[in-house]
Formats: sequence, C-alpha cells, structure tokens
Amino acid sequence: MLTKPISSANGEPSEKKQPERFYHGFVLGLTADLAGRYHIRSNRESGPGRYDVMMEPLQETDDAIVMEFKVFSKQKDKTLEQAAQNALQQIERMKYDAELTARGIEKSRIRHYGFAFDGQTVLIRE
Repeated sequence: MLTKPISSANGEPSEKKQPERFYHGFVLGLTADLAGRYHIRSNRESGPGRYDVMMEPLQETDDAIVMEFKVFSKQKDKTLEQAAQNALQQIERMKYDAELTARGIEKSRIRHYGFAFDGQTVLIRE
C-alpha cells in the first residue's frame, strides 16, 4: 500500500508544505548570524501549537521574536496582506509566546512577525 507522508502539525500531505519549508530554511539561515544574541529555535511546541521560528534574547536589552510563515494560497487568502495577517492571528490564537512568558519575558518585549510568501514576493507584518 502506498501512502503519502502526513505532517503532524495539521494532517496535510507533506508535499503541500514544501514551499513553506524552503522559506523557513531561508529565514533560519538569515537569523543564524544572530546566534550570539539570541537562542534560536524552530518548529517547537509552545502553547497548543507549533511555531515556525522563535528567537529568545540572551540579553535583556533585546526583544524576543516569534515568526510564523504562510505561503499565499488563493483558496485560503484573498491577498498577500491577508496571508500575513493570518500568520499574526495564528501566533496569538495558538499562544506561541507562552514559552517566552513562562521564562519571564514580559509580553511588551515579545515581537510577532507574520511572513507571507508568493513565489519571490514576500510581505512581512508585525
């Protein structure tokens, strides 16, 4: 019997997640240079869900960052802007910053970024 791999996050076949994985890896590569200032984690559980990227500051002068990525889909989103807003709403709805607040980081020091990708076009909202 031939079966398709399933993502544990949402039950979708893994190949549907391939574009998001590419962008995820790209952004992780860009943040690698900040490893001296941040503890960078990816695809870990926090709250009732699994965030894409979390950057926990090593110094109290830096803000924490939670990032969520969405690949634009005409079936789900009317615009790239809506996809970015959906990413931000997912961060809030799934309480992705719960791990950071449990570590004593004040909510006012946690920044949320929603990334929306459509081919080579990217839109980032805070």
